[in-house]
Amino acid sequence: MKSELGSLGETAPNALCRVGGSRIQPAKLAPMSSESRSETPSESPSESPSESPSESPSESPSESLAESLAESLAESAADGPIVLTSVRDGVATLTLNNPASRNTMTAPMVAAIVQAMNDFEADESVGAVVVTGAGSAFCAGADLGNLRSATRESLANIYEGFLRIARSPLPTLAAVNGAAVGAGMNLALGCDVRLAARRAKFDTRFLQIGLHPGGGHTWMQRRIVGQQGAMAAVVFGQILDGTEAERVGLAYRCVADEELMNSAQEFARGAASAPRELAIIAKQTIRDMADIDAHDDAVLREFEPQLWTVQQPWFDERISALQKKISRK
Repeated sequence: MKSELGSLGETAPNALCRVGGSRIQPAKLAPMSSESRSETPSESPSESPSESPSESPSESPSESLAESLAESLAESAADGPIVLTSVRDGVATLTLNNPASRNTMTAPMVAAIVQAMNDFEADESVGAVVVTGAGSAFCAGADLGNLRSATRESLANIYEGFLRIARSPLPTLAAVNGAAVGAGMNLALGCDVRLAARRAKFDTRFLQIGLHPGGGHTWMQRRIVGQQGAMAAVVFGQILDGTEAERVGLAYRCVADEELMNSAQEFARGAASAPRELAIIAKQTIRDMADIDAHDDAVLREFEPQLWTVQQPWFDERISALQKKISRK
């Protein structure tokens, strides 16, 4: 997927900050609480501007989705926070918080995820996002009862839960603490990196319930583990625990169950400690390399952002600090 070159807070003339039409907002929001906001979500950066009724009598798909997510978020507010959020040392953590239902991807859950990601991207102190689940499951997928009456619109609404994270310009890390099934596995696949607890379970399960994969599942699988790995998981129904997921490259690392969140926080700090704009640009560069076949073209692609970074104050500050450190040895 090719992304657009654009400005980043009007400070980086050639910095990449658009992903699938989504753009980091330069304005900060008010400080976040430890749980997701219950107010109606503001318009997502990934949604197209709404048209006035006089211009068009029908709603666009993005308007319909925005209204549906807003209604779902309002409905869930009275039931307590279905998504928990926190920010520490530049690392934001988004925790799916419906363990009684194994963190099933419902409409209220999707709405809360979208709002949390909007907040994280608007908060300039956030440099990376960790996604995990409360209880014994990461995310058990979509509600099976709702799938029986699924429509294109209802499926698109559920897909937005993991697609919103997949579109984020911020570096994202899935801390897979338990079962990641169907849409829940899509949530993990949509993150840039996956850390897995030993008890994690990566389970596509689509064919096993008579359902074709959706949400770009096969595309993500094939890009991450190759055709053989994708076939093994999707068609042959292989379920991987954390150790096996690490072996086939589905997870970057497998850690002890009790060490997962500390490991995820430490891992994510690596991205959060870099200048925010630089991490965003570097992530987009890596994504763009999927469309580049020749080494010379890759060199050209990196020239402009690299030359831009040497003009930034953080580069001079960090080089000076490194030189001082070397001179003391």
